[in-house]
Amino acid sequence: MYQYDDFDRQRLNERVVQFRDQVRRWQAGELTDDEFRPLRVQNGLYIQRHSPMLRIAVPYGLLAARQLRVLARIARQYDRGYGHFTTRHNLQLNWTKIADTPAILAELTEVEMHAIQTSGNCVRNITTDSFAGVAADEIIDPRPLAEILRQWSMFHPEFSYLPRKFKIAISGSREDRALTWFHDIGLHLKEVDGEVGFTVIVGGGLGRTPIRGEVMRPFLPWRHLLSYCEAILRVYNRYGRRDKVFKARIKILVQTLGVEQFARLVEAEWAHGKDGPATITQAEFDRVAAHFAPPDYASAGGVDSGLEKHRRDSAAFARWLQRCTHPHRVPGYRAVTLSLKRHGAPPGDITAEQMETVADLADHFSFGQVRVSHEQNIVLADVRDSHLYALWLTARGAGLATPNVGLLTGLICCPGGDLCDLANARSVPVANAIQARFDDLDYLFDIGDIELNISGCMNACGHHHVGHIGILGVDKNNAEFYQVTLGGRQGNDARLGKIIGPAFSASEMPDVVEKIIQVYLDHRHADERFLDTLDRIGIDPFKERVYASDTLDWATHSEKEAA
Repeated sequence: MYQYDDFDRQRLNERVVQFRDQVRRWQAGELTDDEFRPLRVQNGLYIQRHSPMLRIAVPYGLLAARQLRVLARIARQYDRGYGHFTTRHNLQLNWTKIADTPAILAELTEVEMHAIQTSGNCVRNITTDSFAGVAADEIIDPRPLAEILRQWSMFHPEFSYLPRKFKIAISGSREDRALTWFHDIGLHLKEVDGEVGFTVIVGGGLGRTPIRGEVMRPFLPWRHLLSYCEAILRVYNRYGRRDKVFKARIKILVQTLGVEQFARLVEAEWAHGKDGPATITQAEFDRVAAHFAPPDYASAGGVDSGLEKHRRDSAAFARWLQRCTHPHRVPGYRAVTLSLKRHGAPPGDITAEQMETVADLADHFSFGQVRVSHEQNIVLADVRDSHLYALWLTARGAGLATPNVGLLTGLICCPGGDLCDLANARSVPVANAIQARFDDLDYLFDIGDIELNISGCMNACGHHHVGHIGILGVDKNNAEFYQVTLGGRQGNDARLGKIIGPAFSASEMPDVVEKIIQVYLDHRHADERFLDTLDRIGIDPFKERVYASDTLDWATHSEKEAA
């Protein structure tokens, strides 16, 4: 993984010193709350419903074991002993004190971490595939270019006060696992006639106005990545709206102008910078790519002959292998997902003790590196087949081996109204109630692949729009209700889900999900997944079942909606 040089470390240390003085001035009354707000936001510090929240960056989802141990120590010393991994690779500490944040940032600096640009109207954390570098379907490893994007965007003076926040995702595989269609800029690495480049997608996003991005440039040579992104951002900075926050994202600008006109403006702007100083040289790419050289797989030996025996002897281990391990480009290895979706726990939360366990597992079994997925799980990317059983035993003891990856209870969920000041409704209790209703592994495995995403408000931190089943918390007359969508999906065929009708109360949600699942089971053909059945029969049979019962009457809900 990338190692900071002296210049990187100097910049981080200077930022800590600067912020320590800003906190001192605020505490002394020399800065008002309004004056202090943009300063703390620049360092990832929010004021939430009950306490300040510090959002720590995990660029392109890659952590070293030593970094995770420091996060565990910080969570234990300055918070309540746990953190929450978000859908954008960040770690959130939800119970910090403002006075402690300079000390936290100083400790992060010691292991080349920070909270810079995890909030505010700037270029946010660069994200990518959690299997980057090891995926069996990978065309090009996106991590070196993601790191180059990080270096370019961090402290960029021209883009520190954009009309609104700005998110970039990059994918290097045949199957898009980085949700690139729903980012401000989505980048698909590809190779055409021996030349590496990108398909450039622009204007995607979720939130209040969910929009699937549009292809603006079918092919951009890789060396022009920075200058072209710079041109996009300059056009957005110039023409993006600043008068209304809900109209300020680039997706609104692209929709207003049309992608063709937007592309013309970008191409005209790019003409001034193409082949200029922002052009990535081969030497610079090679310098960064050297930090992502593959580990010494050759010394790890071959496939373990005992793996099949463990699989036969333990049904629990066999289930975990099926759901939580993934193909690797090197024979004899697999990538392993450690599920943070243990039933009854807030999805995405990880305790300090679990962080330390994961760090130990990474050191023993995965070359000391950890990945964070946008599904809010942990990935150990390089595990030998011969080590899988031993890893599973330890992970199971730490509550990290629930075999529900890709299943209904392996859901994505934001913290919601329990913590977030923006939320309209609580997310975690609904998630836990659904997990409790579907707490039968045989039934879950029979249902098969299905993604359920929950957000507590329109900001869509739980990516509910792209869940096969999406749940959105809404406020109705100061009461919490939940709107349901069906048919959303990520990947190459990314789509937004469709609202099925009026919203439901929290107590109704497990019944609603159960009825949706039952319609699928009643109509599915052999080996047909939930999405296949939904696409084939349409949304109406699901609506009819959900709203037809005595307890979930369509007319009653329509009256509630009107009220």
